[in-house]
Amino acid sequence: MSPIASYRQLLRLAGPLYVVIAFVGRLPLAMSQMGALLLVSGTTGSYAAGGLAAGSLAVANAVCSPVAAALADRVGQRPVVLAQSVLGGLGLLALVALARSDASGAVLATAAGATGAFLPQIGPLARVRWRPITRGAGARQHRLVEAAFSYEGAADEATFVLGPALLGLLLLLADPGAGLVVAAVLLVGFGGAFALHPTARLAHTPRREGQPRVRVMSATLAVLMVAQGLIGAFFGSVQTGTSVLATAEGHAGIAGLVHAVLGVGSVAAGLAIAGVPERFGFPLRMLVAAAGLLVLSLPLLAVGSLQSLVLVVLVLGFVVAPYMISNFTMGERSAPPAKVGTAMTLLAAATGLGYAVGSAVAGRLADSHGHTAAFGVTVGAAAGALALSLAAQPLLRPGGRTAPTSHAAALTASAPEDVPTPA
Repeated sequence: MSPIASYRQLLRLAGPLYVVIAFVGRLPLAMSQMGALLLVSGTTGSYAAGGLAAGSLAVANAVCSPVAAALADRVGQRPVVLAQSVLGGLGLLALVALARSDASGAVLATAAGATGAFLPQIGPLARVRWRPITRGAGARQHRLVEAAFSYEGAADEATFVLGPALLGLLLLLADPGAGLVVAAVLLVGFGGAFALHPTARLAHTPRREGQPRVRVMSATLAVLMVAQGLIGAFFGSVQTGTSVLATAEGHAGIAGLVHAVLGVGSVAAGLAIAGVPERFGFPLRMLVAAAGLLVLSLPLLAVGSLQSLVLVVLVLGFVVAPYMISNFTMGERSAPPAKVGTAMTLLAAATGLGYAVGSAVAGRLADSHGHTAAFGVTVGAAAGALALSLAAQPLLRPGGRTAPTSHAAALTASAPEDVPTPA
């Protein structure tokens, strides 16, 4: 089945409305981190303070979102995501109000952290829904789920294109606070719609009485969480370095637009990866993409203008999505059926934690040494990703001690017989 045919069937099975809701619903999280960075940096005059606020939001989200996902695995996504969407939206509005009242950097960082605790991870939760959505596809389900994960990786990257781009546009037209207000509105509206969509019920597999509890953590998942933490540090440091360079050139509002270029190639690569033959396994894809991250990030150290930065990040984006899609697919295959939501959110949380570390370290270095120091963090994260990918190959490849394997049969066996497919 070709990638285009796979995507058409996925659209038919899930319905266009669900695809739109799940896509727009993840925009607020993509906007909130960079929005907090720009808002707090602008109101306090300190990149370190901005990085601390963005990092606080990301760390709180990284810590709390797996707890929310575990609760969603237990009671269902609908009540959990609905509460997160409302509380997270209110938190974003409160952060804007505090910033406009000239609150201190410490107060803003605290408010950002409280907000991050409630922001839902729509992307990982959407991934959980695809296997039950495609349950009736028979022998084609395996390839459809792979295509769905390719789409989800591209969708994540697309939101990190549109999120910063929208922030940049609103900053040019108004101020960074306007970006977070728009994010709050989108979160309440589309996050709530995602929670209430009928597919939310498909993702809930209640634990039957007498069924033993299973652990979500494994050596495979632990390695993949570190891998996602490194790509998170990569993102955070690139965003910070871009903001510093744009501000130095007198075009602070363009930072979001420049960073959005990173996602252009990533979206294209993410959609195309569904056509990669199955024999080219995900551990090898992870390794090749990690090597690409390092090689293509090295030119960042020589960047001296926004024009040259745009060219570098455009090319760099082509290896980002393949790396992340490989990690999430291996994570989904290695997780117990009843804990897939928790596993997916743990990977996303690790990404957020890495973003926090990357943005905070890059921000502190940039205050003293400029954008090149921030991009040095980016290169370091890419080098770490390559080293980890090399070291983890024996574990992740088929036949490894805890190599990820497909659990489609287990999911089918444990799923309720009367679960309908979405219209």
